[in-house]
Amino acid sequence: MSDFRQQRSRALMLSKRACVFYLERVRVMLKDDRIVYLTDNLQPMEHFYNIPEKNTAFLLLGKGSSLTDAAARRLAESNVMVGFCGSGGSPLFSSLDLTFLAPQSEYRPTEYMQTWMRAWLEDDARLLMAKVLLSERVSITEKAWKKNINLIQHGISLDPIAMTRFLQDIDLANNQTELLAAEGRWAKSLYKQLASGLNFEFSREEGKGSHESLRDIANSYLDHGNYIAYGYASVTLNGMGISFALPILHGKTRRGGLVFDIADLVKDAFVMPQAFISAKNGHNQKEFRMQLIESCQDQDVLDYMFNFISELCNKIK
Repeated sequence: MSDFRQQRSRALMLSKRACVFYLERVRVMLKDDRIVYLTDNLQPMEHFYNIPEKNTAFLLLGKGSSLTDAAARRLAESNVMVGFCGSGGSPLFSSLDLTFLAPQSEYRPTEYMQTWMRAWLEDDARLLMAKVLLSERVSITEKAWKKNINLIQHGISLDPIAMTRFLQDIDLANNQTELLAAEGRWAKSLYKQLASGLNFEFSREEGKGSHESLRDIANSYLDHGNYIAYGYASVTLNGMGISFALPILHGKTRRGGLVFDIADLVKDAFVMPQAFISAKNGHNQKEFRMQLIESCQDQDVLDYMFNFISELCNKIK
């Protein structure tokens, strides 16, 4: 083997990685110094498919999937998050650090974790961080919905009254409980706008797993899409060395709650509209997943999350 072949390529920065994989009924392994997966297609000839681990942010393995120890080591070396989940991307089964197998093969930066920890221990600072998070959530949702061609075609936009009320509630809140109540009202207003614009009845039912109606399909896609958002959040927090167990909104006792906090930045902006649009247009799970991941890539979601957390840490120093 030549010296060129022996020299491994350098991994891309986490914030610049493009690939996200969801695989079912596959065996992920290391073959010829490459990460590949073998599909269970019962064909006489085996077909291996390459996973470009140096450009992969996270890997979700669904039902009937396995991962060899050699592949796990290589994925950890390349700083790829790995999660095991049920069919369709949910539910996500817990392992190390809640949602994903977090690579432990290299040191993480300490400055962000130290800054986050100091602020997290102070009630006022933690409340301020939660307010900044929710305000940013409104901002990115407003920008994303205005650019979403599918929403524009159906005449769907944010309710200005609901948005103004939510921002006022954020500003006036005295604790996380009040913020969560305001967040619930905000989410309901978004569901209402989407369901009304796409002309079908909707009520949120997490984990129902049925596909009998448009409402059921939208709920299923919301669950599926949320776990993709959790993947992006997990990669960001792991890359910055911040523990998943230091949430600012979802409660101090909720294991891994910070993943949910950070994922919320993009759930309203990208996951929710795509789930409703895909349900209305009759997309299957694969089509929904591809549309969502493409949208997140186009908007540089990973880069955005890294920048947001970095800026938030600078504000609370």
